[in-house]
Amino acid sequence: MKNFKKLLIWQKGFQIAISSFKLVSSFPKEEKYGISSQITRAAVSIVSNIAEGSSRNSTKDYKRFLEMSLGSAYELETQLMIAQAVNFGNKEEKELLLKDIVEEQKMLIGFMRKIEQDSKANFQGSNI
Repeated sequence: MKNFKKLLIWQKGFQIAISSFKLVSSFPKEEKYGISSQITRAAVSIVSNIAEGSSRNSTKDYKRFLEMSLGSAYELETQLMIAQAVNFGNKEEKELLLKDIVEEQKMLIGFMRKIEQDSKANFQGSNI
C-alpha cells in the first residue's frame, strides 16, 4: 500500500476540494442541490479516487482510479466554467481554482505515464 498523502497529486486534489467547498458557500442558496452539489462531489471524487487507487496492487487498477480522478477533474472544470458563465461565486476564486484544476490534470496525466513506464520497465527487467 502506498502512502497517498505524500503524493503531490493527492495534496493538490485535497486543496482543490477545500477551495471548491469554500467557493460554493457563496453560491445562491437555491443552488445547494444543483451545481453546488455537482462541484463539491466532483472535487471530492478527484482526491478520493487517488486515495482509493493507491490501495490497489496492480498498475492497471491503480491507473484506472487515476483515470477516474482525471475525469472528475475535467467534470469539475466544466462545472466551474458554467458557474462562471452565470456569474455564481467570486470571479478571482474561480479563476484560481480553474488554474489549479488544469495543473492537477497535467500532474495526473504525467503521473499515469510514469507509473505505466515504471510498470513496463519492471516487466521487461523480470525473468518471466
